[in-house]
Amino acid sequence: MPLDLQDSPLHVSVPRGRRAPHRHGVIGHQATLSADDVDTRFGFGVTTPERTWCDLGAVLSLAPLVAVGDRLIHRALPLTHLDRLARAVDDYGAGRGARLLRQALPMLDDGSESPMESWQRVIIILAGLPAPVTNYNVFDERGVFVARVDLAYPELKISMDYEGDHHRTDKRQWRRDIARFRRLKAIGWDAKRYTADDLAAPDEFIAELAASIRARS
Repeated sequence: MPLDLQDSPLHVSVPRGRRAPHRHGVIGHQATLSADDVDTRFGFGVTTPERTWCDLGAVLSLAPLVAVGDRLIHRALPLTHLDRLARAVDDYGAGRGARLLRQALPMLDDGSESPMESWQRVIIILAGLPAPVTNYNVFDERGVFVARVDLAYPELKISMDYEGDHHRTDKRQWRRDIARFRRLKAIGWDAKRYTADDLAAPDEFIAELAASIRARS
């Protein structure tokens, strides 16, 4: 995590008993598929979002698996729903990756809006800290909108934002980020900002976040 999809091979599944394709850039799989596992929404046979997510349990680690699940159930444009993913995991049984799917399922959140938000949330949960609220709108005491933050503990007034590299290269975005950070601080929020380096080696940010939670609890 994060995934570089441009360099990722194409995974192709065929019904068990048929020869799976193997060539440069293509990894073939044989799979036992039911009629309910196949979708023709693109004009040719593909596995459904639910079955695809289950199959990804065998090839992804936990954080990217959660990120894909978050995208599939995102409330603005869902490709499926949490209860359908749960049924698919039950139907998948003890297949390869089943244990990881069951670990990922309760971590999914239909409010997450980027893979990096999902990755950070997984790190926080695995560290034993409470699951934060995703994409929370912050208002001041007069009810005036202040900012929308990636992750938050609203009761504690702690917010977390992931700053991708585009925030640094886009001058207008960089200035807006500084202004919103200042506004959050002005109304008493402990506003935190993180980069990919923090998520790649999270011990320091987790310790600091845990200390903030203790101080504000």
